[in-house]
Amino acid sequence: MSNLTDMEIFARVVSAGSMSAAGREMNLSPAVVSKRIRRLEEKLGTRLLQRTTRQIAMTEAGQGFFERVLAILASVEEAESFVSRGSESARGNLKVAVPTSFGRLHVAPHIGRFLEENPDLSINLDLSDDFVDIVGDGFDLAIRIAELSDSSLVARRLAPVHRILCASPDYIQRHGKPESIEDLVANHVTIAATSQDPWKLAGPNGIETVRTRAPVNTNSNEVVRECVLSGVGIALRSTWDIGPELREGKLEILLPEYRASKDVGLYAVYPSRKFLAAKVRVFIDFLAELYGSSPYWDAGLDDWLRLPSKARAG
Repeated sequence: MSNLTDMEIFARVVSAGSMSAAGREMNLSPAVVSKRIRRLEEKLGTRLLQRTTRQIAMTEAGQGFFERVLAILASVEEAESFVSRGSESARGNLKVAVPTSFGRLHVAPHIGRFLEENPDLSINLDLSDDFVDIVGDGFDLAIRIAELSDSSLVARRLAPVHRILCASPDYIQRHGKPESIEDLVANHVTIAATSQDPWKLAGPNGIETVRTRAPVNTNSNEVVRECVLSGVGIALRSTWDIGPELREGKLEILLPEYRASKDVGLYAVYPSRKFLAAKVRVFIDFLAELYGSSPYWDAGLDDWLRLPSKARAG
């Protein structure tokens, strides 16, 4: 029978695309990875990978073996998870990276209940809008608001994220409401943090790009939030950030048939499914239950949230 670790190394090489990349993920040297792959091939009596100086490719036998190895590793992971849920307690220090505004509004207020439910845990909550290196900086997990691309990290979607165009009643009284994207671009003040300019808006005509134009230049999303509340201009804001202001009439939704990409979501991102620590699992489960597919910050916005699909249908 083949060594399970050798199977995992083989699967990681295929997923990572190279032996050196797989070695970095598993903290092994490329020479060790290559040796383990050769040993696996010798034991099986067939070549699994075709190697060149620049890339690797699976043979026909390698492709079939890879598909079956993934199923085996998934079963092992499920068995380990089952045992750990019953035997491993959540203890120690949990180091979490969270975007600044989201952490202040929607993580920090719930930390007390989380710690009451997990008295053997402490938490190091690092609030930053920088894109942290989870592994390199020693984080157990990160909360990210993003449209995630392929990654060696593991991500669990915690909630949808809806971003809408909005302005204060004062701004609308002075400047009116934009009637179209063209009107928005030509005649209105549009504010964004430097990292979020330009906007990519999904609407009836697909994706449209809007470069913002404002007398304020800032790298802070919280400055943008205060500017839109004080009537400086129009901003693209997440409902998790301005839900209360929308419900209280301090902000109004503009061009409601447009929103930022529907593929953006709230994710918990962590290095690996294998040997997932109980402290990480319980925190992710806590947030997933707290937010869910209809998060509390979207309460009262149901009519708007349904509008884009109705507009497209029409």
